[in-house]
Amino acid sequence: MPNTTHRKQLGACAASALAVYALVLRPRLQWLGTTREERTATYAGDDLIPGGRRYGAMATTIAAPPEHVWPWLVQMGCGRAGFYSFDRLDNGSRPSAERIHPQWQDLREGDRVASAPDGSRWFDVALLVPERALVLRASMTVPAARNFDPALGLPAAYSDSTWGFFLRSTVDEHTRLVVTGKVRGKPHAPVAVANRLLWDPAHWVMQLKQFAGLRRRAESVPDAAPATEGAATSGAGASDGSAPNSAAVPA
Repeated sequence: MPNTTHRKQLGACAASALAVYALVLRPRLQWLGTTREERTATYAGDDLIPGGRRYGAMATTIAAPPEHVWPWLVQMGCGRAGFYSFDRLDNGSRPSAERIHPQWQDLREGDRVASAPDGSRWFDVALLVPERALVLRASMTVPAARNFDPALGLPAAYSDSTWGFFLRSTVDEHTRLVVTGKVRGKPHAPVAVANRLLWDPAHWVMQLKQFAGLRRRAESVPDAAPATEGAATSGAGASDGSAPNSAAVPA
């Protein structure tokens, strides 16, 4: 009897925690920092994931113009500048860059951005509009987490998602940055449950850390545009060893 009662109590606590998460925490975190316009906007790259659902959006304002934020975004990636988030989790413990690297600025659609230190997993650069939009796409098999090409057909079990960065200049010449995307997967129910209970919360935590990292870097470098190697290095001052306007971009 005591064991049965204990299990019932644990079950009730778990159910209550899930209810609080689903009804209170998730809706707040899912759209953290966004305006109503940003939550309902259509974004460039939305059509890349047919039948996909928007997993939410997060937004921040950076006290620097888009041309100073953009160089930090295009140099992201493992083996490059990192992701300005929790480096132990997403960059093999290598510190993210603290300056603009000119050699990493020539990012183009169709390129790959490594998401694992050994390069075994990556994002495809699905859309790039300089200083306005960068959309990365991760098409992964489940549960092996291997990249696949959606143009060649969909595997029996997969997760296919976009991670989009949308920039818009504000009236005070700051940057409104909205991060959002869409996701689809199969089998639908298990992938949806995994996304909602595991990957979405992990994304929110990592995204908040990345926002803080981007704000600190972009706002602390007066002339972040990488005109020359010397200007980029001196502007950073450190070596790394290696209501706002809508952020929607018309499709």
